[in-house]
Amino acid sequence: MKTQVMTFKINKSYEHWEKNFDSHREIQAAAGMTPLYRGRSEDDPQKVCIVVRMADEEKAANFMEENKDAILESGHILETTERTIYIG
Repeated sequence: MKTQVMTFKINKSYEHWEKNFDSHREIQAAAGMTPLYRGRSEDDPQKVCIVVRMADEEKAANFMEENKDAILESGHILETTERTIYIG
């Protein structure tokens, strides 16, 4: 199992992004992804952090590509995404 920490900017409200993110729990699980944390920066309400456990990094990447339109609609600015993968 790997854990991914991802930060990115959003161009819609955090509440809009959060509702969208939470509505995809079933397809996240089908892709082997288990969200552990989501929150916004205390200093910048347009910066989001999520922590996700992944069974398969390739499946997680495929999830992002297959759901790109919904991710963009949530307000996620893809080019601002920074990822760090942890193992253990």
